Amino acid sequence: MQENIISLIDENGVESQFEIILTLEAEEKEYAILMPVQDEEADEALIFRIDSDEEGEILVPLENDDEYETVVAVYNTLMEEEGLNYDEDEQ
Repeated sequence: MQENIISLIDENGVESQFEIILTLEAEEKEYAILMPVQDEEADEALIFRIDSDEEGEILVPLENDDEYETVVAVYNTLMEEEGLNYDEDEQ
């Protein structure tokens, strides 16, 4: 099993595998950007905040639009710095 593949269980008890494509820091918090392994057609990544509890690190879904927008802005900045940002308007 690859190190960057994790399994998550949804609220219905269904287990799915995700690839951690990037971790980043925004406003002194750490985030993980995940893509589903099974769904090669997926065009949207999932963003989770990395928190800790008594058992170790946990992934927490973002529930705040402002937090989501902040992480997306940091991600876009990182991609632009690496020259990897794809702008659909440039077609």
